[in-house]
Amino acid sequence: MHTDQHESSVESLTDPSIEPEPEPREECGVFGVWAPGEDVAKLTYYGLYALQHRGQEAAGISVGDGSRVVVFKDLGLVSQVFDEQSLSSLQGHVAVGHCRYSTTGGGSWENAQPVFRTTGAGTGIALGHNGNLVNTHELHERARELGVVSKNGATTDSDLICGLLAAQSADTGIEAAAAELLPTLRGAFCLTFSDESTLYAARDPHGIRPLVLGRLERGWVAASETAALDIIGASFVREVEPGELIAIDADGIRSTRFANPEPKGCIFEYVYLARPDTTISGRGVHATRVDIGRRLASEYPADADLVIPVPESGTPAAIGYAQASGIPYGQGLVKNSYVGRTFIEPSQTIRQLGIRLKLNPLRDVIRGKRLVVVDDSIVRGNTQRALVRMLRESGALEVHVRIASPPVRWPCFYGIDFASRAELVANGADLDGIRRAIGADSLGYASVDALVAASEQPRNRVCAACFDGEYPVPLPDEALIGKHMLENLGGTSRDLPVVPAGYGAEDAVRRP
Repeated sequence: MHTDQHESSVESLTDPSIEPEPEPREECGVFGVWAPGEDVAKLTYYGLYALQHRGQEAAGISVGDGSRVVVFKDLGLVSQVFDEQSLSSLQGHVAVGHCRYSTTGGGSWENAQPVFRTTGAGTGIALGHNGNLVNTHELHERARELGVVSKNGATTDSDLICGLLAAQSADTGIEAAAAELLPTLRGAFCLTFSDESTLYAARDPHGIRPLVLGRLERGWVAASETAALDIIGASFVREVEPGELIAIDADGIRSTRFANPEPKGCIFEYVYLARPDTTISGRGVHATRVDIGRRLASEYPADADLVIPVPESGTPAAIGYAQASGIPYGQGLVKNSYVGRTFIEPSQTIRQLGIRLKLNPLRDVIRGKRLVVVDDSIVRGNTQRALVRMLRESGALEVHVRIASPPVRWPCFYGIDFASRAELVANGADLDGIRRAIGADSLGYASVDALVAASEQPRNRVCAACFDGEYPVPLPDEALIGKHMLENLGGTSRDLPVVPAGYGAEDAVRRP
């Protein structure tokens, strides 16, 4: 999660004027469809709509019609970026879609995706990326040597991938270039990309982020989550395997391995990131969250009158906690579903409302009760402190906080924008120290073992680095990693060959 605060985590909680932090945010949702005869732009629009929770900074769609690639992207939510007119202008049979939250590169229009590049052979490539690479500096140096730079000032690892792919495909074609490039990428990446006629999908050898393959009556779909398949009426076929490259065109679907699979799926997808109606590695996310709640009740029981969730992400775990504990479940907080990304800067008066913009207590339910409050995670802790105070002001006798994941002690370098390690409330603080900091009567976190057991995945097939500090992909020196690393390097200095007519800026349509 991004924040501009840099105090020590526990000390920052003592300042009541600090507004609650945003939730953990995932970099992106990706979507791709190959379906001649279908309105691929609208299918992609609805697919991105289903993936909107994975990124709210920017959205974009590219469409190929066999002769050229057109990209339309802008800052904002999917529903803000596209309308009937823009979608109707995107005609073709292959599309790539993307909704973005930035983890490498800032949130500028230039960094919105799909990224577009022109190859030396004069063809176009549009690419969407979910995840985060850890060898971006190395790729940046390789791009400088090849003269591969961004003409429009993009500063993302995704742009580097697309630029290198474009450069290497001039002689061999995109499929062969991808098979050569992908093994050199280190970190988390789920890619959907296309030229004028072919859809490609690829997943890193660890499969850190989810990517699935679906079937339409007249085509194929690749998407970050199964929920996006459901929304457009596609049937789930299988997951894109770790280390797999898929190509789909008029000749059918082809699969190649560019690396041996070493699965390390992100366990935090089950905790918070994925939609509850998504299935990951055969396990439903909602069922996992309910099971975490049951296990949490066993690990940290409470003597209380009512279990309430912090909606929406805490709801399934709260249901599970109530089921296992026998304590009644109730709704004690009302969430304003329409509070999200806004382009209107709130005034100081509005800012002081803090958590009440998102959550408001049901006083009649809360008054005189000993509460168990179930949330999905604690990162910086400001939200929980404000929430506990609000519940006490509403008449709660006791507030027992239960968290459906272990303490977040380590930052993520694979696509979740947490705070820096110094800002994580669990870094350097014991359980009682965190409890005092948020003002709860008691505090309990689900254990890593409980979380893994609830996911029904083997322990050696998941990444829990944000909880245990065990990173499956080795990290470079601290100076060579970070959200704004490429901006700090100052970008690159040369460009690809001149863009021929039909490609480039005139096709990367920017709304006025």
